[in-house]
Amino acid sequence: MEIEWLPHQRQRQVLLFFVLLSLSGAGAELGPYVVVEEMEKGSLVANLVKDLGLELAEMSTRGARIISQGNKEYLQLKVQTGDLLINEKLDREELCGPTEPCILNFQVLMEKPLEIFQAELKVKDINDHSPVFLEREILLKILENSPLGNVFPLNNALDLDVGSNNVQNYQISPNSHFHVLTYERNNGKKYPQLVLEKELDREEEPELRLTLTALDGGSPPLSGTTQVLIEVLDINDNAPEFQQPIYKVQIPENSPVGSLVVTVSATDLDGGVYGKIIYMLFQVSEDVSKTLELNPMTGEIRLRKQVDFETVPFYEVDIKATDGGGLWGKCTLLLQVVDVNDNHPEVTMSALTSPIPENSPEMVVAVFRVSDPDSRNNGKTICSIQEDMPFLLKPSGKNFYTLKTKRALDREEREEYNVTITVTDMGTPRLKTQLNITVQVSDINDNAPAFRETSYTLLVRENNQPALHIGSVSATDKDSGTNAQITYSLLPNQDPNLPLASLVSINRDNGQLFALRALDFEALQSFEFHVGATDQGSPALSSQALVRVVVLDDNDNPPFVLYPTQNSSALCTELVPRAAEQGYLVTKVVAVDGDSGQNAWLSYQLLKATEPGLFGVWAHNGEVRTARLLSERDAARHRLVVLVKDNGEPPLSASVTLHVLLVDGFSQPYLPLPEVAPERAQGQGDSLTVYLVIALASVSSLFLFSVLVFVAVRLCRRCRAASLGVCSVPEGHFPGHLVDVASTGTLSQSYQQEVCLKGGSVTSEFKFLKPIIPILPPQCPEKEIEENSFFHNTFGFNY
Repeated sequence: MEIEWLPHQRQRQVLLFFVLLSLSGAGAELGPYVVVEEMEKGSLVANLVKDLGLELAEMSTRGARIISQGNKEYLQLKVQTGDLLINEKLDREELCGPTEPCILNFQVLMEKPLEIFQAELKVKDINDHSPVFLEREILLKILENSPLGNVFPLNNALDLDVGSNNVQNYQISPNSHFHVLTYERNNGKKYPQLVLEKELDREEEPELRLTLTALDGGSPPLSGTTQVLIEVLDINDNAPEFQQPIYKVQIPENSPVGSLVVTVSATDLDGGVYGKIIYMLFQVSEDVSKTLELNPMTGEIRLRKQVDFETVPFYEVDIKATDGGGLWGKCTLLLQVVDVNDNHPEVTMSALTSPIPENSPEMVVAVFRVSDPDSRNNGKTICSIQEDMPFLLKPSGKNFYTLKTKRALDREEREEYNVTITVTDMGTPRLKTQLNITVQVSDINDNAPAFRETSYTLLVRENNQPALHIGSVSATDKDSGTNAQITYSLLPNQDPNLPLASLVSINRDNGQLFALRALDFEALQSFEFHVGATDQGSPALSSQALVRVVVLDDNDNPPFVLYPTQNSSALCTELVPRAAEQGYLVTKVVAVDGDSGQNAWLSYQLLKATEPGLFGVWAHNGEVRTARLLSERDAARHRLVVLVKDNGEPPLSASVTLHVLLVDGFSQPYLPLPEVAPERAQGQGDSLTVYLVIALASVSSLFLFSVLVFVAVRLCRRCRAASLGVCSVPEGHFPGHLVDVASTGTLSQSYQQEVCLKGGSVTSEFKFLKPIIPILPPQCPEKEIEENSFFHNTFGFNY
C-alpha cells in the first residue's frame, strides 16, 4: 500500500520548540505492540489516536512525535491519521541477537503540552535462517568394545533464529550402528548425541561416514547438515577425568585481552599415547569461540577479546579432554562477567526552547533523558546544574528531566545563559557527563525610551538662517532590536498662540532640531515645547522632554527718538530766557531701543551746534542744558543736532535736530525739579514701548489742553484787571521759592511737566521742563515782585 510520508525528518539531538503548558502524565505506558521482523517499510503497527484517547486533530496540534532509543529510528508517526508505521525493515537477529523476547523501547512525546508515554515494540521472529554447523566434518574415535547404549555427544548446529524457529531436533543418515538423540540443556539449546545400538568391529568396518542433519521448528522447517566420520579404535580402557566437573570463575569486564581466565586440568590413568590429553572447547557458540581461547596442551583459557557486561554478562562453556586412545572427559566453565563502572552516563536532549521570552515565569526550557548502561550503583545517576543559575531541574518520568526557569528572566539584566547539565553515576570511581546548552532570552518591549536630560535649553541668535541646526535631543532604550529603535517627534503645543510647526522641526531618526525661519528677539524672546521619543515595540512606549529655546538679541534696531518728534510738519522750538543760569534745563531728548541688554544702553552727545560751548547734553539721560550764562551777544536762534547711539556691536545710532530760541524781556528763575523715584519695570520691552508712546501722546494732549486753558484764563484776567485798573496775581498757590518779584514789577511764572519712561532691560529716566511760556508783564506799576531766592546747580555736560 502507499504511505504518505511526513515532509520533514525529525532531528533527534536538539529540537527548538516552545513548551507552553506544564508536564502532565509523563511516564504513562502504551502497548506493548507486536510486529513481525522483515515487515515492509510503511507497514502499520497501531493507531495511537485510539490508544491515547485523543482526537485526530490533537495529534497535529499537540506536536506528537516518536523518540527512539539508539541511533536509528525504526518507527514513524503519521500525524494525519495517527498511525504508527514501520520506518525501515526490522531484523530481529541484528537488533536482539539470541535474546528473547526482542523488545524495543520508545516514547511518544506530546509537545503542547508536554507529555511523555512509554511504549514497547515486540519484534517476533520468523524462520529466515537455516541451521549451520561450524564444522564441515565431525571426527569421532570410538573404541570397538564400546558398550551398547553408549552416548557420544556431537557439536551442535547454530541457528540465529530463536524459539521454535531455532534448532529443534537432529537426524542421522540411516545406518546399522547408531541413532541420534536430541538433548536439550537448561538454556534451551538442543544438542545431538549419537547412541550406539550395535557393537562395532574394527576389523570388519574400521570407519563409518554418516550425515548429521539439524532441523529447526519453522514452517516449513529449514535444515543444515555436516559429515560425521567415525573411526573405530582399539581398546583404551581409561578416559580422562577433570579435577572438578564445574569451574566457576568471575572476571571483570575491563580485563585486557590475553588475561588468564582459568586453567582446567584432567588426568588419564593410561600410559603412552592413551595417557596424552588434548583440551578443546566443546559445543561452543560463535561468540564464545571469538571471546575465549584454550591452550590444547596446558588447559589455560585466556581472553581473545575483552568481555562486556552490558553485552554478555554470563558464559557457559563445555571443555573436552581427549586422550590418545579417543577416550574423553568433559567439564563445564561457568564464567561470570563482573560489571565495572566503565560507561559514562548518556544525555539525550529531547526538546530545547531557545530563545525564551523575558518576564515569563516557570518556563520549560529543555527536556532530556539520562541513561547509563552499567548495572546496580554503576548505572544509577544524579543530575545537577550550576547553583548560580535561575533554573531548576525537575524529574519528569522514567529517566527524564525537565529544565525550568525559577523566576521571570530579565533580558536587560542578562541576555544569555550557558547552562551546564552534569550527570554523575554512583559507581566507583564516579563517572560524569556534561552537556552545555545556551539559553538566550528574547526581548519584549518593557522599557520606555529615556532622555539623557529632562529638559534642554537651546540658545539661538536672532536673524538666523532658515533650517539652522540649533541643537539635538537624545534618548536611549534598554531594550534591543526594534524595541530599541527610537523615533523623535514634536508633541502638540499647549499654547495656541505659538505657531510651533512654523518655528522648529525635528529629525525623527536622530533628534536634531532645526529652526525653520529666522527668529526675531523683539517679537519672541523664548518659547518652550515638548519632544517625544517613541520606540518601535508593540505596544510602543514613549517618553517626553522639555525643550526651551532662548533667542539671543542682536543689535539690529537703531535707537528711536520719541521726543522731540521728527515727523511733524511744524518745527518744535524750545524757548530759553536769556537770563537763564548755567545748567538751565532746556529740554530732554527721549529715545528708546527695541533691543535688550547692552544693545539697548543709550548714550547721547551733541553732534553739531550753531554756537559750540553754549549748550551741552547729558550723556546718560539726554538732558540738554546751558553750559554757561547767556549774553546779549549770543544769537537768538540756535540749531542743535543730538546723536543718540546704542552700546551694541557694531553700534547703531540716530540723530535729532533741536531748535532753541533765546527770549528777551523776562526773567526765568531756575526751578529745582523734585526727584521722581524710578519705578521698576513691570512689563517686557515690547509692552513698555507701546505704553510709552501712549503715555507721551496722553501727556502731550493734556499739556496742550492745559496751555490753552491757562492762556484763556490769563487773558480773561488781564482784561478784567485792565477794566478795573488793578493787576492781580493768578489764583493758586505758588511756593515761595518759585516766585520772583523784579524791580521792574514784572511777574514771571512757569509750570512744570514730568515724564518717566521705562526701557525693556535697562531703566531710563528723564525729566524736562516744557515749555517755558513767558508771561508778559502787565502795565501795573503799583505792584512789584521781588525775587526771593536763587537756585544754582552744577551739571556735567557733553559739549
